[in-house]
Parts: sequence; C-alpha cells; structure tokens
Amino acid sequence: MFTALFGSVEQGIIYAIMALGVYLTFRVLDFPDLTVDGSFVTGAATAAMMIVLGYHPIIATLVAIVAGFIAGCMTGLLHTKGKINPLLSGILMMIALWSINLRIMGLTAENSIGRSNIPLLNEGTIFTQFYDFWRNLGIDDALNNILKSMGITPVPSTWGTLLVVIIITVIIKFIVDWFLKTEVGLAIRATGDNKRMIRSFSANTDKLIILGLGISNALVAFSGALIAQYAKYADIGLGIGMIVIGLASVIIGEAIFGTKTIFRTTLAVVVGAIIYRIIYAIALRIDWLDTGDMKLITAVIVILALVIPQIVNKRKQQKNKTKRLAERQLAKQGGKPLA
Repeated sequence: MFTALFGSVEQGIIYAIMALGVYLTFRVLDFPDLTVDGSFVTGAATAAMMIVLGYHPIIATLVAIVAGFIAGCMTGLLHTKGKINPLLSGILMMIALWSINLRIMGLTAENSIGRSNIPLLNEGTIFTQFYDFWRNLGIDDALNNILKSMGITPVPSTWGTLLVVIIITVIIKFIVDWFLKTEVGLAIRATGDNKRMIRSFSANTDKLIILGLGISNALVAFSGALIAQYAKYADIGLGIGMIVIGLASVIIGEAIFGTKTIFRTTLAVVVGAIIYRIIYAIALRIDWLDTGDMKLITAVIVILALVIPQIVNKRKQQKNKTKRLAERQLAKQGGKPLA
C-alpha cells in the first residue's frame, strides 16, 4: 500500500504541471480548451521520439514544450482568427493532434509510418540521468532503513524521482505565479474576467488568448514529456480523459484550499493533483473495482468535488441565516446579541 501511495504522489506531482496548464485556460482565460487531450500526447510523443533518435533527454523535453506551445497557439488562432467557437476549436485541434502524434511517433520507424507506441525501457531519461548521481549519495538506503525499522515494507526503489519531480514542479509553480503578476499576465487575467473591458484599453485580446493557450499547452506537453520518461513509454492513448483529470485537480484543490491569492490558488492546484492521484490509487485498491473502472472513478471524483463544496456552502449560509434570525429575535426581546 505504501509503495502504491508513494507512486501516486510521484505521478500526482508530475500531473500537477498539466493541471497548472488547465488552470490557466479554465480559470484564468475562461476558455474550455480540449486541446489538452492531444497536446499531452504531443509532449510525450515528441520527447520519446527524440530520445529514441539519440537526443539528450533535456533537449527532447524542451522541444516537447515548444511543440505543445505551437499546438496551443493553433487552437488560439482557430478561435480568434478563424472565429470558431472555443469548445469546437479545442475539439478540432485535439482530433488533428491524434494524427499528428501518430506521425511524430512514426519518425522512429524506418518507413516513417505512424505508430501508436514508443517504448523507452533501454533509453536514458531525465530521471535516469539523475539516478547516477543520486545513488552515490546513499540517501535511498538510509530512508528505506528507517521505513523498514517502522515495519513498512516493501519500500520504494528510489527517492530520487520524487525529489526531481518536486524540484521541477515547484519551479514551474513559482514561474506561473510570477508570470500572472507581470503586465502580460495581468492582461491575460483581465481578458478572462472581462474581454470587452480590456479591449476598451486598446489591448489586443486575440494575441493574449493565443499566448495564454500556448503557455497552457506548453505546460501540458511538459507534463506529458515527463510522464513518458517516468513510465518509460509514450502511447497514443495517454491523453484520453486528461482534461477531466486536470479539471478534477483544479476543482479539488480550490475546494479545499480556496482561491484568495495567486500563490494559494496555484498551490491548491498542485496539491489537488496529488490528492486526486491518491484518491484514485485508493479507489483502485477496492476489491470490486478494476482498471477498467478508471473513467468511472474519475467521473465520480469530479462530481463529488463539484457537489460537496456546494452542499457545505449551502449549510454555512443556512447556519448564518439561522444565527442572524436568532440575533434579531433576541434584540427585539432586549437581550444581548449572540457571540
């Protein structure tokens, strides 16, 4: 159970980068971007293809980020210049990316015909590059001995992956925080809040929407590239349902931690992604559920994340209303207000 939860935390931290991208479009830009299901695979496919062709994993990951940025910009162009509905723009781009991703992965084949899977079992990745340094420190043995002394077995094979993904995600989180406070970031936030108002200040909202979608999908592709290197394969089906997972992470995080500041909101998104993966892992441990139920589990988690906060708020409002009525009645009777 411990190793299952440990793996869920690792994956949750990687998926948090994708959730930050979904947050930018869903909350900041108020744009229902379904490109995510395709751009996540674009990142995974591009990184895997370049690694197999012999490029350094870091260069492969950077190219994957650029590919995701271009995909997001294309969705923005379809909407702003093509005057296509936001939802339809994302769907069209998602469908187009399915074929593009097959072609990208096909570049590793001799005949360059599209393929649906690239294994990375014997390839170097960002994580394996770090392991060579990490193993020499002996921290894995020290931490695992502590766990074993506490009776926790089996133990993780390495703690290096967790450290790498934490460092990367924290850096991305602070970059997103910084960006949203810049002049361009504030303009993108204003575009999402009130497009007409920001246009009255002579701002080019089309460029801001394209840029916002590009950055969002760059983050999604980055997450896809890391997941491919973490799981040691890239597959055309990796992105199916990814937008729902991203939305679930955003909604769960906001419901628990609130959205008072940018720092708190992005932190909520990151923690929400981790919580989602933990809930998901625990649900799969239930005997009468199997991996075929994963979409049902995801839907139930999102529904609960949407419904429970509404019930809690409704009860709070009812409680406050009852308290105010009691205070008024007490005031009419000449008593002191309730504390």
